[in-house]
This record gives sequence, C-alpha cells and structure tokens, in this order.
Amino acid sequence: MPLILAPGREKSLRRRHPWIFAGAVARNTPTFAPGAVMDVCDAQGAWLARAGVSPASQIRARVWTFDPDEPVDAAFFLRRLHAAVARRRRLPDFTASTGWRMVFAESDGLPGLVVDVYGAVVVFQIVTAGMEAWREAVVAAMQAVFPDEVLVERSDAAVRGKEGLGPRGQVVRGSLPERVFFEEHGIRMEVDVLHGHKTGMYLDQRDNRQAVRRAASGARVLNCFCYTGGFGLAALAGGAAHVTQVDVSAPALALAKRHAEAHGWAAKVEHVEADVFAFLRAQVQAGARYDLIVLDPPKFIEAKAAIPRGCRGYKDINYWALRLLAPEGQLFTFSCSGLLEESLFQKVVADAALDAGVEARILARLTQAADHPVLTSFPEAAYLKGLHLMV
Repeated sequence: MPLILAPGREKSLRRRHPWIFAGAVARNTPTFAPGAVMDVCDAQGAWLARAGVSPASQIRARVWTFDPDEPVDAAFFLRRLHAAVARRRRLPDFTASTGWRMVFAESDGLPGLVVDVYGAVVVFQIVTAGMEAWREAVVAAMQAVFPDEVLVERSDAAVRGKEGLGPRGQVVRGSLPERVFFEEHGIRMEVDVLHGHKTGMYLDQRDNRQAVRRAASGARVLNCFCYTGGFGLAALAGGAAHVTQVDVSAPALALAKRHAEAHGWAAKVEHVEADVFAFLRAQVQAGARYDLIVLDPPKFIEAKAAIPRGCRGYKDINYWALRLLAPEGQLFTFSCSGLLEESLFQKVVADAALDAGVEARILARLTQAADHPVLTSFPEAAYLKGLHLMV
C-alpha cells in the first residue's frame, strides 16, 4: 500500500521538495515501519515519489527519488555516493584542501546522510530512520568509493532522537591514527573526529576563513566562539598582528593552542577560556579595541518558538562586538540557525549597530562553502549566513 497524501498536499512534491510532513499524510494511512521505502501518491492515487518513512518524526517521510523507474537498493546508494564525490572533485579549488564534505544529505539525494573527508579519514553521520534502515548498504558503498581510507561513524547528533534513534559512534573500518590532520589552503589543522563538534571541524566555513585571511593584514583580531581556532589561524596566515581566541571549551582551546604552536604563531596568539557574552561586555568596560572581530556562535535557534530568544542572543553579541571595533574596523558575523532567515539576521545586526551608535556598511554577504550545495527545490539546505561589515 502506498503512502497517500491528503487532498491538496502534493504541491511541494510536484516542485520536487523532498520532505513530507506528518500533516500532509492522509488520516487513514496506516503506520509503517521505520525506514520503510514507500511509493507516495496524491489523494487521487497518482504516483509522486518514492520515500523513506520516519514514523516518529514530524517529517514523516523523505524522498529518495522522483523517478518511478528508479529502485531504492544497494546500487542506488553506490550511484548517489559516486555522483556526490564526482561533483566535489569538479569544484575549482578542490586541490586547495584535504578536508571536504563529500555528501550533504538532501542536496546530494541522500537525505539523512552526511559524509566528511579529512585526508585519509572518512567520517559519516546518519540522522534519519530512512537512512538508518539502509546503513549496511551505505557502509558498503563508502567502502567501495573510499577503498583505502579509515571509516568512522559519528551518528550521535541529537536530532536522531526525533527519529526514534539512539546515538552511535565507532570506527567502522581501519585503524584510526592517534591524531587526524587535514590541510586547508596551506594551513594544517588537527581534527577530533570521535568527540569534536559535528564530524570534527566546521568545513562549511572554509571560504569565509579565506575571506578573514584576506582582511586580516596588520589587524588586532578577536575570534569569538573560536572552537579549535580555524578563523584565528586564517587571520595569522593573512598577516594579523595579534589574535585573541575565546571559547568556553577547554579541550577546544587546547587544540587551538597546539595549532598556533605548530605554525610558529604562539607568540602572536592569546587563548581565553570564557563565556563570550561576558567576555565581550568586560572588554568594552575595559576600553579594549580590535580591528577585526569574528562572531561564529553555535546554533541559537533549534525550533520556531526559539526565534525571538535566539534573535536577542544574536543582537547581544553583535552589539558588544560593534562597540569593540576601532574606526574602520571589520566584523565577520555568522548564524548557523537554519530557521533564522537571512533578512531577519541582517535586521538583527542592523538593530545592534543602531543601539551601539555606529554606522556599519555591508561589504559582503557570506554563506556556506560550495561543498555544502543548496538545491533550488530545497532552500532549507541554506542554513549558514553571514555578513562582512565595516564600521
């Protein structure tokens, strides 16, 4: 029996949007097993797509294919994985880095799967019931596409709970070296693939780190929510005079320190373990000034109900950062909250500038790197947004 949609709820699928929400499913539809592959039909019985079912999630099903003649089998996952890797290899700066996102879920026709490569280590993450049901086929496909690399699973994201899934993290194949490294535009960075944020590193900020590198010559730089110091390293590579890195995580700062030492920049870097909100306020009260500030906070908005509170958080950090900038100073400010629209983020930053009593000009709008592509039919994939401002 196919998955039947309620009358009038097929429009998004006809526009090739890959999500089917619980409210779009006909009321008399029976409950299917987690991960079941179902044909999806409109209320009149016309075939629309083939999808994987997630009974525990508000996103009740995610589309595997819009082609009625394409079966979902082991060959399907191998084919999609090969295609995703081939797309990355065609990116113009592919050889500039050994760290890449090779699969970006819906944007590569593989909803619920993320695959990141760090040199000779491949890290994958499964976050949906539909993909979980095909885990063995996914692992077999990755073993074929990456025959020599170590395979690590980091299926421990909190979102798995919404799919009725528990966490799982393990080395799937090979022997994981004690320290994992990758290079990005000549900068060597270490990655904690078993315990670090996401799969170990924020690969989505690759292009934005380069933008900071170009802007940092001679600057006094403040890198907030620095994690393992990627933006700070980029600034130092660009000739920054000094970098202050701030994060609440001691393990992340320890790795950031090792990075600076390994590149011979330790004398030009200060690492501060502190709450960024409190640190920014204290710096303003102390009369500090910086030429370039990076704000790359964690996701403040996890649900629509949290948007007002999240916006207050974004306004707060931008207000204090703008007050810390020297004349002609530059701010790189980001939000990775997918539910926060770009226009609202810009308004929040504009309100912060108004309250801070500064005149800020947008030099560039920033987004995620090209290995995190966005399907035109799936704008939700465009989660990272940023502004490069001059005060």
